Amino acid sequence: MNFIFMLTQHDRTVPDAAGIYESLRGTALHYIGFKDIGATPNELKVITEKAHADGLEVMLEVVSTSRESEITSIEAARQIGVDWVLGGTHADDAVRILNGSGIKYCPFPGRIEGHPSVLLGSAAEIVRSAQSLTAIDGVFGLDLLAYRHPEENPIALTRDVVSASPGPVIVAGSIATAEQIRLVASAGAWGFTIGSAIFEGRLPGAPGLAAQITEVLKLTAGMETVRA
Repeated sequence: MNFIFMLTQHDRTVPDAAGIYESLRGTALHYIGFKDIGATPNELKVITEKAHADGLEVMLEVVSTSRESEITSIEAARQIGVDWVLGGTHADDAVRILNGSGIKYCPFPGRIEGHPSVLLGSAAEIVRSAQSLTAIDGVFGLDLLAYRHPEENPIALTRDVVSASPGPVIVAGSIATAEQIRLVASAGAWGFTIGSAIFEGRLPGAPGLAAQITEVLKLTAGMETVRA
């Protein structure tokens, strides 16, 4: 089970994200991420270079609400040098831009609205979207806003999307408890993101960021996902 710590709160990269990253060195993180809103590409490039020097993989999650701004963010991902691009809803544009970069691309399945992003549509519609997206050459996996759906059961939805997707499924957004992490693992997700909940001190080890991250890493150590 893979934990991605996001340097984000309320779907924005936090101020002084590079300085905060410095305070987290030595926490045994494997994955770090940020959003395409809240910081400049140059600021994100500094974080990426530091994380790469520490042996981490870096993820940029695209939450822009227009096609034009999303394309700008995808183009910036190559300049920043991230390892993964998560989110976004214009997969055909993204795979064209990312072609040959080696960046792993995991778009949002389903209908996404607003900022902070909300997932809409029936479970069946989201599953069909997942199947269509993963059939596109250049789509590596999916970024599922399971806990951002106002009606669908997030774990049942995760399980259905995992079953329909050959690649990894990352559950992103609104995870704040150990029980949610266990349930996401039981549904077969490859990984999950946490940002706001740690900045708000809602995880064991609070109020320290590094202490909370360490506790989440302890929780996920040896935790296996269960794909149907």
